[in-house]
Amino acid sequence: MSDKASPTAAGKNESMPSGLRRFLSARETGVFIALVLMCLFLTLATPYFLGVQNLLNIGRQVSLTGIMAVGMTFVLISAEVDLSIGSIYALCGLVSGMVMLTGWGLVPSILAGLIVGCVIGLTNGFLSTYGRLPSFIVTLGMLSVVRGIALLITGGQPVTINEQSPGISAQFIQQFYFLGQGRVLGIPMQLIFFIVVAVIGWLVLSGTTYGFRVYAVGGSAKAARVSGIHVFQTKIWAFIIMGFLAALSGILSLAFLPSAQAGRTGLGLELDVIAATIVGGSSLSGGEGTILGTILGVLIIGILRNGLVLMHISPFWQTTLIGLVIILAVGVDKWTRGRRTT
Repeated sequence: MSDKASPTAAGKNESMPSGLRRFLSARETGVFIALVLMCLFLTLATPYFLGVQNLLNIGRQVSLTGIMAVGMTFVLISAEVDLSIGSIYALCGLVSGMVMLTGWGLVPSILAGLIVGCVIGLTNGFLSTYGRLPSFIVTLGMLSVVRGIALLITGGQPVTINEQSPGISAQFIQQFYFLGQGRVLGIPMQLIFFIVVAVIGWLVLSGTTYGFRVYAVGGSAKAARVSGIHVFQTKIWAFIIMGFLAALSGILSLAFLPSAQAGRTGLGLELDVIAATIVGGSSLSGGEGTILGTILGVLIIGILRNGLVLMHISPFWQTTLIGLVIILAVGVDKWTRGRRTT
């Protein structure tokens, strides 16, 4: 019976259009369907969800998380993880702000923050590879180390960039504010940065030799090494990309809300970023994930938060639901991975 049924099933598969087959077999399909269903539900539940201003707000709200999630995609695909990004986000924004307050120009100030992020990413990568330490432990420790450095250099005091700041002109302030608060053709600048980062991340991951190496290293480090791929270098660069993007997000955050405090800024942010990346299909075991899936995961987390606000549900439920989403996403990842390997 089974032998007779197989040709029938095969015939049905062959009669299905190739585009539809690819769509149904894609890893992101389930995430996309979940996103569509969520949007349909919120459209019926509240009249404000599909408003242009609300949709633009969602785009702005998810942008900084999305920028970091692109970096986390590289790290997770390479079979590593980075828990220090919330602290990097805080420290690099504070460093840029403090450099601005000393009278340096806008570009040098931003470069200072970005360089700090890259150095921390390099440190995480070096300790996780040549140091032979699990990245979970390294970045968990760096989470506290970097946060402590931020507290030390600021004395626990907030760093504020405004018209009252000494030695900073009004024109300088407006240029900096534009990066976080400005709009181009009505589109928030933060969203534009997210789109640019996502496109570049997609091009690098899917169209370059480095992207191929990231997948190869995450799939099997031993096989990648035998093939001549420098496993440690590939992973270190993934951490550097993550540090750079966390720094960029921290600087954009300071440009949007021009006051940051080492003890509060970026707390728990790593959970949202990791959740969005995993929901988007990146595997904790490495070797799997796409930028498109990450974008869909970021949108699911952002729209979920926005929907809870529009439906006047207590904000305390947000953390609970995000935690449930993480558990569900990891469970689905493990289940589908087990099915594929059997």
